[in-house]
Amino acid sequence: MHTICLVEDELNLAKLIISYLEKAGYQVIHFDKGMDAFSYIGSKCDLWILDIMLGDDITGYDIIKKIRENDNTTPVIFTSARDQDLDKIIGLELGSDDYITKPYSPKELVLRVNNIIKRVYRETDNNIVSYENYYTVDINKRIVLEDTKEIKLTTLEFDLLLLLISSKNKTFSRDEILNLVWGEDYFGSDRVVDDLIRRLRKKMPKLNVSTIYGYGYRLL
Repeated sequence: MHTICLVEDELNLAKLIISYLEKAGYQVIHFDKGMDAFSYIGSKCDLWILDIMLGDDITGYDIIKKIRENDNTTPVIFTSARDQDLDKIIGLELGSDDYITKPYSPKELVLRVNNIIKRVYRETDNNIVSYENYYTVDINKRIVLEDTKEIKLTTLEFDLLLLLISSKNKTFSRDEILNLVWGEDYFGSDRVVDDLIRRLRKKMPKLNVSTIYGYGYRLL
């Protein structure tokens, strides 16, 4: 059973979300204060759901920064009453996997959780792939190596890398990348694709990712 950590200070909403997640088969640990979530970081959690604006001085942004100090793989979903592209971009820059705007349907949130859990914790027999002689990717362990040095990728960066490497020389449109990496239930600007490509190029400069202007990207 996967464990979901929910950081939400609206108690009625939290109870509703917990009910839906538990019906979907998840164990839920709820925090209504940022400091309590801070104290739990490093303990068992398969996915975080973080409200950006909390009742105390700690925000969801503070929490994800703390999570990402030592953990680049556990997925994070941000929730917020603010529907601003800047908030979404900041969340992605800090390593979030998804962003959902309040008010939202609990069913939609569960669908997004399901998609991310399946994507991040899937198993495969062919678990080692490589790119040229530069990078080695362990799919099951979600580790990327350059020689013997590990490259720290977020879950979205890793999933984009895996998509490109497994379909080398195939051109993907931005919409296709959104559907395959974020999931078909993602609703948002396709500019997040450009931002994710930019961050992947920065961390792995030997990847030859070609831009197909006005359309999408292809790994050569």
